[in-house]
Amino acid sequence: MKITVLNKACLKLYFLGSGSIGIPSLNALIGTPDIELVGIGTQPDRPAGRHKTLTPTDVGRWASEQNLKVDKPPSVNSETFLEYLGNLKPDILLVISFGQILKEKLLELPSVSCVNAHASLLPFYRGASPIAAALLNGDSKTGVSFMKMERGLDTGPVYCSYEYHIKENERASELEDALASLAGKHAPDVLLKIASGALSPIKQDDGKASYAGKISRKDACFTWSEKAVEINSRSRAFYPWPGAVFPAVLKHGLETEIKISRARVCKEMESRPGEILKADKHGWIVACGEDALELLSVIPKGKKEMSGAEFIRGAHFTTGDILPSGKVNTEINNLKTNKHIGIYR
Repeated sequence: MKITVLNKACLKLYFLGSGSIGIPSLNALIGTPDIELVGIGTQPDRPAGRHKTLTPTDVGRWASEQNLKVDKPPSVNSETFLEYLGNLKPDILLVISFGQILKEKLLELPSVSCVNAHASLLPFYRGASPIAAALLNGDSKTGVSFMKMERGLDTGPVYCSYEYHIKENERASELEDALASLAGKHAPDVLLKIASGALSPIKQDDGKASYAGKISRKDACFTWSEKAVEINSRSRAFYPWPGAVFPAVLKHGLETEIKISRARVCKEMESRPGEILKADKHGWIVACGEDALELLSVIPKGKKEMSGAEFIRGAHFTTGDILPSGKVNTEINNLKTNKHIGIYR
């Protein structure tokens, strides 16, 4: 593999990203003397909310707050953007959670490399949702990999990876923040070493590869006949969106949906799946297919997050009530991978 080495003092860098996971890296790179940030690109503003208000990406909002110019190309592969980027003469293009596929012309444009910081220990969990996949599969660790980009989906050779040990009951939003900080801590040093030739990419072991597909609303559904640990993993993996959601019938026959925002597995507490084993000012516990789940905090549809005990007071559930099961979710296997479950447990 041909390695291009930068023969000048300052590394010219262009950043492409949309999600908040890239912001700590941007902060770190801006403060690095030997790196010149020649530009920032993000996805165009999109309609959001009930009123479909045009809303910038997290990176777009951050750049605006920092009074930094930000490009919002509809397509980074267009001839117009390629010419614009070519005139900037970047040595490295760093991509973190951007949201557009980069074609070959763009990948070949930087003088040194196109680098992607991916939120997994590649080759595990290539694809769109590596953070959710690690939590869903009950892994004890994950990390960030700096990869040389190529045409395949996260298949390029890896420069280096940094491990992170997942905390007990850590949720996707919290894990994303932790991995964002990890990437930001190492990004300047990694990119400078790549530019100097001190780091060479190593081919991934495709035989160990697994994939994490896109998350959909249907991934929120579960049944109480599942194991408590699996339901808890799902609530953590899909927090804050789409969550782990179950139906409930309140007083006067009012039907609603409830999202689990934080829970705890209660071992050796079993009964009929969906049966409420505890419902008082001290907590709310529901039996599952194996063990039980204490609902520490929930988000009823149309309301703010509240503790399980607080919800119980208004819902008038009592011990022995049976909660209906949600629809069986067939899309969860987009993220779970039988081939690699438990590899980091």
